[in-house]
Amino acid sequence: MSAMRLTPDLWIAAGFKALLDQGPAALKAEPLARRLKTTKGSFYWHFKDVPAFHGAMLAQWEQQALTDIETALAGDTTPTQKLRHLSQIATNGVDDSVLGARLEPAIRAWSHNDPAVAAAVARVDQLRLDQLTTALSENGLSNPELSRILYAANLGMAELSRRDGQTNDSALGTLVDLILALYD
Repeated sequence: MSAMRLTPDLWIAAGFKALLDQGPAALKAEPLARRLKTTKGSFYWHFKDVPAFHGAMLAQWEQQALTDIETALAGDTTPTQKLRHLSQIATNGVDDSVLGARLEPAIRAWSHNDPAVAAAVARVDQLRLDQLTTALSENGLSNPELSRILYAANLGMAELSRRDGQTNDSALGTLVDLILALYD
């Protein structure tokens, strides 16, 4: 058994890793306990049940999405910089401590079969879309479809990055430049 004292954060990190490696079916007490070389009792010491564990995972993911936005905007001095960074947020995130951008497609895949996950994804999507709309407005653009286009490109790039391991900052930056040039 594990000699290390497990914390809720260690269980959640193991859950994210299991989600990436094996999908949502691995997000149960017994497989996670095996993965961490401990007992199910440790899991239930920290979480009331599996849905509570899932809720904790989603809360951490949502908080990381908010933190990524705040971090991305903290150093930006121009509206164009803000727009560039926000257009890349789902592809890279800012903080790689929660398994980085690889987690985004896994959470989204999980959301297809779990209403609670779908609700969390919807909240994060709305937050990101609102921030993109604000950044576009600061650049003199008021067409709300542009936010959706940038965000959809970002999500698609995240999926491509997951498959081929390449970063897409340049491609997303080019899309931002194109939009700004077209509407200038």
